[in-house]
Amino acid sequence: MAEQNFDRATADRRAPVSGSGIPVGLFIAVVIGLLAALGIGTRYYVHGDVNAIHCLFSVFFSTNLLICYWEMCLFFRRDCVAARAQHWREWRRETGRTPAVEFLTARVPLRRILSPTVWADVWATYSMIDSAYEERGSFGFAADIGNGFVTPIPTLILYAAYTLEFLPAIVAGIIGGMLFWQWVYASSLYWVSFFVARKHARLTRHELFVYVLGLNAVWVLIPMVGVYVSVRLILDGAYGVLG
Repeated sequence: MAEQNFDRATADRRAPVSGSGIPVGLFIAVVIGLLAALGIGTRYYVHGDVNAIHCLFSVFFSTNLLICYWEMCLFFRRDCVAARAQHWREWRRETGRTPAVEFLTARVPLRRILSPTVWADVWATYSMIDSAYEERGSFGFAADIGNGFVTPIPTLILYAAYTLEFLPAIVAGIIGGMLFWQWVYASSLYWVSFFVARKHARLTRHELFVYVLGLNAVWVLIPMVGVYVSVRLILDGAYGVLG
């Protein structure tokens, strides 16, 4: 019990707090925006075009790279996630407010902007929706840390290939087919595991549609487009589908 209290106190002290610093939500938007703009701008400089599909995947790949870092934080700060989840659960009971919104609007000092303990709160606040991220043996926990450690390199390869066309289109298509299909499958299976466990029964309709269906739909629908792009790259043997 004393050790648990110590862990909770440590987690609370290191959490983002209002005051000086940059809002968490703004930092996320800036990082994704800059990474996406780098790819879009580079493609325009090299090929002289701006393509809607390339722009879509520039944003998607940039988002995945940021989330991969969060998923690594989930693995390395898994004890902190459990402690902070309990903190947020009590905070929600006392205030009646949404922890995810509170976290996104909190300010984090620039000196701690890459702190794994800070970003563990992404999962601690989502634990209010799905407690799987407090359970190391759950499907959600395993799938996300797997994504965090396995997909950064193929994501970077595809991002560079879509932008610079430095790989044969067939090779890019094969890599994309494997990467996008695993996103479709894993995200769909996460929905199945969530509903089979009846975790939706304790959520409000707003929480269910926004946090479970809405956010995870991105990782099903956009990768489905990615599967189509990959098939076109393989069959066409060229990057015409991207511009």
